Amino acid sequence: MSIIQLTRRAATAVAVATTALAFLAGASEARELRMGVITPPSHVWTQVANRIAEKLPEATGGSLTVAVFPAGQLGAEQEMFQQMSGGLLDSGLMTAAISSLRAPSLQGWFTPYLFADVTAAAAAADTPAAQEMLDQLSAANLVGLGYTFAGQRHILMKNAPAAGPADLTRKKVRIVPFPAMKTWWDAIGAVPTPVNLTEVYQGLQSGLLDGIDIDLDAMVGLKFDEVAKGLTITNHMPFPAVMVVSKPTWDALTEEERSAYTEVVNEALAWGTAQQVEAEKANLAALEGKVEILTLENGAEVFADANKAVRDSLAGDEIIQRFITEVEAE
Repeated sequence: MSIIQLTRRAATAVAVATTALAFLAGASEARELRMGVITPPSHVWTQVANRIAEKLPEATGGSLTVAVFPAGQLGAEQEMFQQMSGGLLDSGLMTAAISSLRAPSLQGWFTPYLFADVTAAAAAADTPAAQEMLDQLSAANLVGLGYTFAGQRHILMKNAPAAGPADLTRKKVRIVPFPAMKTWWDAIGAVPTPVNLTEVYQGLQSGLLDGIDIDLDAMVGLKFDEVAKGLTITNHMPFPAVMVVSKPTWDALTEEERSAYTEVVNEALAWGTAQQVEAEKANLAALEGKVEILTLENGAEVFADANKAVRDSLAGDEIIQRFITEVEAE
């Protein structure tokens, strides 16, 4: 055998070995999953996302990690949904409100006065209809894994608390732009105004907005009490988040990774809900003395016409009707 042949064989052996080592190294590298949330760092939903990021590497033996982008760093929710549907963003903890634009039955969560508090709303996440709602996301190339909750919705006004529809007529109130919430505020006689959450502080400060439909966690975290002073405790709707995963991302995971991912997510979602139950009391206490607080004990009666308008608008959705029946049967 000639020296040239030996040299060629040696070169080939080195190339094969190098390729094998590169393959093994690539197989052992962790895959980073990008996760977007609209909420600020202090919000319970961002804490849930951080908990997933903390626990997933250990649960997957280091094969998966998560990078969390809070406070709308990756864009508004509509933009993040487009990114997930196209496989450009791996996951997000998204409001059920904006998620309902992809899975309309999710609007059932916003049936006014269906739930007394966060605990009651969280219990409904296990109903068959609530799971059917998540399944609807598949039509948008998305996978819905479960729910967690922010606080109940209340009304924050720039000046005095609102005692009923008369105090809200023709007032510009920031809403999350989806049908159920818009229907409720239209029926009250207000001017429902969609503004990005990150722009609400300035909107209240400048007078562009007269008020906002808000949960206490976001109100405290974004310091809206600095620019709006009249809080009405209404508990008129819950405000769930949906854990959403891009289907291309989901399909690329191994069965073992999916199982571990689901387990970590479920634990974090349950943890977040438990945290929120306690946070409701703490947030209200933190606002004492900073804003004028009116607790509306008879909100279901005060807003009866608006409540009926929402129920009527949802009457044609079979999943929502099953959901309401299952909740009211408890």
